[in-house]
Amino acid sequence: MKTYRLEFTQKIPVDLDRAWNFFSTPLNLTEITPEDMTFDVTSPDTEQAKMYPGMIITYKVSPLLGIKLNWVTEITHVKDKDYFIDEQRFGPFAFWHHNHHFEAIDGGVLMRDILHYSIGWGPLGLIANNLIVAKKINDIFNFRRKKVEELFGKL
Repeated sequence: MKTYRLEFTQKIPVDLDRAWNFFSTPLNLTEITPEDMTFDVTSPDTEQAKMYPGMIITYKVSPLLGIKLNWVTEITHVKDKDYFIDEQRFGPFAFWHHNHHFEAIDGGVLMRDILHYSIGWGPLGLIANNLIVAKKINDIFNFRRKKVEELFGKL
């Protein structure tokens, strides 16, 4: 099973507290996800919750063709105002491990996402990644970049 690695960075002109508070609140993920994915947090206890190790977050998401899928992630690690990690427990990927890092820099915060994922399905997964999945993930992170700039500005 092939595992892929993607990394995305973005600088935003806010302090570390503001960045951390926004990105560590699960419901805010819907605000920075493309509307065509119809991304809905379905966990009943995530209204104002901050992330903590062991937190389970459930979603409904339509990654392709408007087909709604269940996605369950667990927040496995949290270091306050430094990083958190979410891992898929059930969903569209065979493997999903997503690191979110935050670093105070002059004038704001450097955010760094490191994503490892696998589709499974052997050779079909390789083809799906090359034709659809890698582009879709990059599109999602490009949308996020633009949305975060709209919300917080550009550094």
